[in-house]
Parts: sequence; structure tokens; C-alpha cells
Amino acid sequence: MTRVAAAIRAANDDGRAALVVYLPAGYPDMATSRACLEAAAEAGADVLEVGFPYSDPLMDGPTIQAASQAALDQGYSPADDFAMCAELTANVAVPVLLMTYYNLAWHYGNSDRLDAFATDAAGAGLAGAILPDLPAEEGAPWCAVAAAHDLATVFLAAPSSPDARLRPVAERSTGWVYATSTLGVTGERASLSQAAAPLVARLRRHTDRPVAVGIGVSTEHHAREVAGFADGVIVGSAVVRAAGEGGPAAVGALVAELAAGCRREG
Repeated sequence: MTRVAAAIRAANDDGRAALVVYLPAGYPDMATSRACLEAAAEAGADVLEVGFPYSDPLMDGPTIQAASQAALDQGYSPADDFAMCAELTANVAVPVLLMTYYNLAWHYGNSDRLDAFATDAAGAGLAGAILPDLPAEEGAPWCAVAAAHDLATVFLAAPSSPDARLRPVAERSTGWVYATSTLGVTGERASLSQAAAPLVARLRRHTDRPVAVGIGVSTEHHAREVAGFADGVIVGSAVVRAAGEGGPAAVGALVAELAAGCRREG
């Protein structure tokens, strides 16, 4: 079992869904992004996702797009992101994954690019990677490199995914299976899609690995709802907004609320 999966199962054994918190590197600046991630871990996040900003963020809604662009405008590079992650992983006990787009990994370094990317990820103490635009059906080269560097891989499944696609997603995900609650980009929503629970149920037919739900999850109430049927709760845009508005203190306060919502009743 990977470090990431073990952290989620430890939370489940404690009677709660694991809380996975996303924040982009370099927003509002590199030092503050690290402080916000550390605050999230201290406040109750079980797993951290560090977004590596990319110029064409297909999956991201306006909040994360704006934060990523702010980081890019300051000139931060993946090397800077890895350097921050190395400092972060030295200061937190929870596993940390990177989340970015495959093009960035594919073009990283000068030769053996995927291996170079995985080497630097492992060197920074990261526990895994999420490449949301990489189809699981085409993910074998990355999965092999990731496994060689002890990095967990997370693939995404959508409510519209047929069972033929859920199988490779479930089989090749070694950290958790990322179930998107709805079609479309990330962002805060007033209510959760009713498609999330059926998707989780369908995924469970293909795997006993943890299944976590993200996209649109933004409040304690949402976290409590998702905790009733999933192994993990993923929150991004709401935490990014808190980071921009109030820095580490605001992130810590929101994550503490979300963590309370992840505790299962009964």
C-alpha cells in the first residue's frame, strides 16, 4: 500500500473520510503558499495536493486559474515548485502529492523527461502525482516511472465515464481513485451533484482502493455529505480563495471546519 493510500485508510479507520486539500505553489507568493499548506496540515488535512501552475489549465475553474496565473506572472518555474515542496515535506507529516498537467512533466528536463520529473518529485519528498489530463488507458509509461520512484499515481473518473473506462482508472490508480462530482471545471458550488455517489458505487465494483470525491466540494456541509459515501473529500477552490483573502490563518480556519465535516456520524 502506498503512503497516500495508507493515510486515507488510517483516517477511515479513525471513523472519518480523509481530507485532501489542494493549493497551488507560488500563490500569493512562494513563501506564503508553503505557509498555507503547512497551516492546512496542522488544521487537519490528511493529504496535501500542491498544484504546479501551468499556462493552459484545462480542468481548473476561475479561482484556481487566477491563482496559477498570478504564480506564473511572478516567474516561478517547476524547479521553484519542487524546491518549495522539499521545504514543505520536511515540515509536515502528511503525504504530499503534486498536481499538474502532463505536458509539463513530458517537457521537463533535457532527456528522459518523465524520469527526470519523477526523480525530482521523489527528491522533493513528494508521495505521488496527479496528472488530470493523462488518460489511464495511455498512462503505462508514467505509471512505470512513478512506481520506480515510489510515487503514487491518481487517475480521474467522471460521472459520464463508462465501465470500460472505470476499469483502467481503478486498476492504475495507486494513491486513490479521484471521482469528480460533476462534469466541468473546478470551482465552488452551492450544492453537490447527485452524480457523485453513484459514481463512487460504480468504482467500488472495480477496486478496493480508496475513492475520494472532488470538484465543487467547498463547505463543511459538503464534506459531511461526501464523507457518507466516499473514502476521501477533496477541496481546492474554497481553500485557494481563503489563501488569497486571509493567508495561512484563513486556510487553517477553513480546513478545521472541513475536517470536522469529514467525521462520520454514528
